[in-house]
Amino acid sequence: MAEKVLTANRLGDGIAVWLDAAGQWNEKLQEAFVARHAEAEVALQETGKRALADNLVVDVNLVDVEERDGKLWPLRLRERIRAEGPTMPYADGHGFADPDFIAA
Repeated sequence: MAEKVLTANRLGDGIAVWLDAAGQWNEKLQEAFVARHAEAEVALQETGKRALADNLVVDVNLVDVEERDGKLWPLRLRERIRAEGPTMPYADGHGFADPDFIAA
């Protein structure tokens, strides 16, 4: 079974967020809680459903990740872009993704 993290977009501003071990949504993938077994995956799914129902986040998804050199690495390109930011600057205060992180 692949390791998984829970991601969503914050309802207030649409920014990609990741659920951490304290049950808080934050903007840093590297602080995400990693489900390493089926029971933890189910718990993440339930937490995501509650957060969606409470209008905290939208587009809740479990994402496959692996650890590379001590860092979480989403297996899908889409999730690497979401984790690192857009591939080009688009708004004041928001940088853009590190191409080395995005590369497969």
